Amino acid sequence: MASRWRLAVVGGGIAGLAAAVRLRDRAPEDTEIIVYEQSGALGGKLRTGELLGGPVEFGAESFLMRDPAGGDSAVVTLIRRLGLADRIVHPTVGQAALAVDGQLRPIPGGTLMGVPGDLEKVATVARPTPQADHDDGAPMLGDSDDVSVGALVRARFGDEVVDRLVDPMLGGVYAGRADDLSLATTMPALARAARTRHTLLDAVRAAQAAAPRYTGQPIFGTLDGGLSTLVEAAATASGATIRTNAAVRELTPTGTGWRLTVGPTRDPEHVDVDAVVLAVPARPAARLLTGVADAVAAKIGGLDYASVALVTLALPEPTLPQLSGFLVPGTEGLLIKASTFFTTKWGHLRRDDGVALVRASVGRYGDEAQLQRSDEDLAATVHRELSAVLGTPLPAPVGGHVQRWGGALPQYTPGHLDRIAAARTILRAAHPTLTLAGAGYDGVGIPVCVRSGETAAEEIITALGGSAR
Repeated sequence: MASRWRLAVVGGGIAGLAAAVRLRDRAPEDTEIIVYEQSGALGGKLRTGELLGGPVEFGAESFLMRDPAGGDSAVVTLIRRLGLADRIVHPTVGQAALAVDGQLRPIPGGTLMGVPGDLEKVATVARPTPQADHDDGAPMLGDSDDVSVGALVRARFGDEVVDRLVDPMLGGVYAGRADDLSLATTMPALARAARTRHTLLDAVRAAQAAAPRYTGQPIFGTLDGGLSTLVEAAATASGATIRTNAAVRELTPTGTGWRLTVGPTRDPEHVDVDAVVLAVPARPAARLLTGVADAVAAKIGGLDYASVALVTLALPEPTLPQLSGFLVPGTEGLLIKASTFFTTKWGHLRRDDGVALVRASVGRYGDEAQLQRSDEDLAATVHRELSAVLGTPLPAPVGGHVQRWGGALPQYTPGHLDRIAAARTILRAAHPTLTLAGAGYDGVGIPVCVRSGETAAEEIITALGGSAR
């Protein structure tokens, strides 16, 4: 009789936990699964904390309900699998604004991540240069071309559209800059359209026309009780042995699988497993792959990350607009790049005592020096800038929290998708029982990370000879 499988998931973020759940669902029933997490807590950037006796997200706050094809997103499917569907809640206020020229202005409709499909609709915040978007008689991009978002949009619509619309939209998601971020990775629908359309305006409209319609359906959701409930439920459903404060320092191929070296150098633990899902950021993954798959390590090791801080303030009975929040272009010269009015946006978080929770995101790629400030300085600066943007002095906070996420958000430069595809092809050929999962490879957002982890798990099942179920 064959011995039972022993599988390791390195990394206890949502990608790793999704992989562990999928392995449990697809592997033989007696399979042993071990999740190794270097820190003291599971969940990665999903972390629900407490402020003044109530829950508040100190990391990601929501997820997309639908996938690009129009079906349930991967995380919604996982939530249903975990029996948490009745806890999904949706924003009660959806309108957001841009802080432009010292004023809050509604984010224009009809854009694709800030790239306009109707130039007149964006005139309130930016002045496009439509004369530059001329038809040269050929598609804007070749079949395999990738450029930065900023390079394409600046050339076609001018600087203001990038600086005042596209940059803050991308910055809110990636903490990056349009001039650095890959079009194919961050805006794949527009990249596909740009390979057949001759003008940017036509490409945006084509991408919008091809997108599923969500009429009457909520776009975003979260979980009542916080996203940490998803983390806890996934960990339980995986049936895995959870090892926190357990750093995997080395991966060594064996004749039948892998040997993991875990723990401190002076007292290492060696664990033999049949297969490994490597669900850690690209640079730690590259270190583990050096000497094992050097070509793969070289391709993923150059991926850079942005650091951010999330500053949450509890304000007694402030005067806030009926908005979910606002984005701030870098040209405004503020430390804040985005703010969310939690207790306005999410009805289930509203409090009886009149206290409002407001969170601001601080930190743009290449400007990490600003994050060297103390927590007190960051909180005071956020309070001052919020008051300035809202045009009224806000009351002194009665509570607050500063959450720092060092190296949190991957920065996908042009060519990212090709580099990752090549890395995975090499890895699959040389070491089919070792797979990569996570935001560093497949994109940001909870649904993408869940799908990445599940796909990595499926590859492991295939490499080991299929499922017993």
